[in-house]
Amino acid sequence: MSEKPGVRAFLHVFVESSELERVSREITKLPEAVDVYEVTGEFDIIAIVTASSIEEFRSFLKDRILKIPGVKSTVTSIVLHTYKRDGVETGE
Repeated sequence: MSEKPGVRAFLHVFVESSELERVSREITKLPEAVDVYEVTGEFDIIAIVTASSIEEFRSFLKDRILKIPGVKSTVTSIVLHTYKRDGVETGE
């Protein structure tokens, strides 16, 4: 998997139960979302997203994700350093 420069984040999304499938499909359509998972636990969806800058990420979050009907809330973890990805140490 090639690394895009800029911001990489884990986006945890809490959705209304009846909207899970539709919200998952909407997030999947967004080019910034490189991986989208339905998960167990506190949140319903985890998406790995990329953006060229923190400003672009902020816009993506407030203007796209948070405007999807059925999204209740999000928690974001910005990647600071990658030690291993896809089973390979990165040296990044």
